[in-house]
Amino acid sequence: MTQVLVILLALLIGIVAGLRALTPPAVVAWGAFLGWLPVEGTWAQWVGHPITVTVLTIFLVVELVTDQLPSTPPRTVTPQFAARLLTGAFAGAVIGAGFHHTFSSIGAGIVGAVLGTLGGYRARKKLVESNGGHDLPVALTEDVIAVLGGFAIVAVTSLV
Repeated sequence: MTQVLVILLALLIGIVAGLRALTPPAVVAWGAFLGWLPVEGTWAQWVGHPITVTVLTIFLVVELVTDQLPSTPPRTVTPQFAARLLTGAFAGAVIGAGFHHTFSSIGAGIVGAVLGTLGGYRARKKLVESNGGHDLPVALTEDVIAVLGGFAIVAVTSLV
């Protein structure tokens, strides 16, 4: 796989981190577990272990539930933003690991997380306003886009 494609996929998984912070770690774990990501023999090999996949999947489900709560802070507050940067960097690094582009993929994952966080915040805010202030349908749609988009990004690595 070319470096440009790896960087693009890392950028895209970072954008997903901007939408849902814990989705990218879970989907790259599933990708490693299913053999979609070539992490065997790399530092990221542990990500595909069944225990890691289970724990990260539980975190993903908890995030999807807690995101619907009115007390959940916006993704732009410092702790939420930082979490998205970290998980975007981590998921980008896992994608890059099997292709020997770990460090450039970390950077792409961080850039993607910034884009996804700020763009996702603005898009959701605008969609909620145009939907008469009803947040739940917009939030659920964003959940579906993040999860399916994350899996699609990881699945592409197995096709190339």
